[in-house]
Amino acid sequence: MQQQALASRIGPVGVWHGGLGRVSAATARRAAAEIERLGYGALWFGEGPGTEAVSRAAVLLAATARMTVATGIANIWVRDAAAAKAAAHTLAEAYDGRFLLGLGASHAPLVDRRGHTYAKPLTAVREYLDAMDAAPYDGPDGPAPARVLAALGPKMLELARDRAAGAHPYFVTPEHTARARAALGTGPLLAPEQAVLLESDPAKARSLAREHHTRFYLQLPNYTGSLRRLGFGDEDFADGGSDRLVDAIVAWGDVDAVRRRVREHHEAGADHVAVQPVAAGRELGLDQLRELAPALIQA
Repeated sequence: MQQQALASRIGPVGVWHGGLGRVSAATARRAAAEIERLGYGALWFGEGPGTEAVSRAAVLLAATARMTVATGIANIWVRDAAAAKAAAHTLAEAYDGRFLLGLGASHAPLVDRRGHTYAKPLTAVREYLDAMDAAPYDGPDGPAPARVLAALGPKMLELARDRAAGAHPYFVTPEHTARARAALGTGPLLAPEQAVLLESDPAKARSLAREHHTRFYLQLPNYTGSLRRLGFGDEDFADGGSDRLVDAIVAWGDVDAVRRRVREHHEAGADHVAVQPVAAGRELGLDQLRELAPALIQA
């Protein structure tokens, strides 16, 4: 029941935006308010070596009135389970249930840069959830806020099915979405991220996609391992990604091309697709979100 209510609340399409942690709070607030006005159902963002998820969520929640704000994901290594539970309860209570806690083990290079030790991620996430469930919370009584897990492989997807409201896969294809739905079954939420780029020139689109998206993520073994399960190999991971890989990960082209890719995820079993505009530097890609909104968001 929680999963159905969550899917209804966030709707079929949201936005994933890593750039909001690299701009001023005032800029992030304005961007979040516009994304809400455009009609997107949720705003997801990550937590990198130089950002902090809970405080950023509070900034974005304060700037919006209806849209769900979701961590995609909050890194389990950088705050203990009791703090995560208290933070989720506090933000959900303060903002009428609009906060969604996405949790995950992140990646060894990113965890190591923060001075922590990345080891046995599946066990670590399971034990973290155990500790969250056992931790006290001294705030107002209320229903437990929803949580989802970053999940790529079969075992983490099973954990998301059994111990969370669902899964939030990142850097994936519609084929992965179909496999994830099969692993989750019919009930849990499935909310993949999808990078998008409104650029119809193939050479320019692939160059931008490599420079501002795929090159970085192909340095992280969790993603290359996931892609290997989908049939990609070493030749696809070199130099920012082969054309085949770039085309599979980034939906580039015109509005109809992006709409088709989002539809492919939905047809493969996604409840919600979080589109991430690929943009250079500190640009936020809001122009792309404006152009896409009428085509992606159902009235």
